[in-house]
Amino acid sequence: MHIIIFKTNVFTPEQAGRVQGLLLAFPSIIQCNFDLYDCDHILRIVSTDLQPQRICQLLHAEGFSCEEMESFVYQG
Repeated sequence: MHIIIFKTNVFTPEQAGRVQGLLLAFPSIIQCNFDLYDCDHILRIVSTDLQPQRICQLLHAEGFSCEEMESFVYQG
């Protein structure tokens, strides 16, 4: 599994819910959540195999900024 962390400009719970709905349509996304209280409005995605560029493209198409911060490969 991959854990990918993004910096976004998603500010409200309504915006986060809209984006989460779009993200969960990807079969390879297991979980996604926002930390709207963090200064970087963090988006965390747990995925089996997903390119971070696709997430950034999706958010940009919806009018949000998105920048990959970190990625981890979880081997548990």
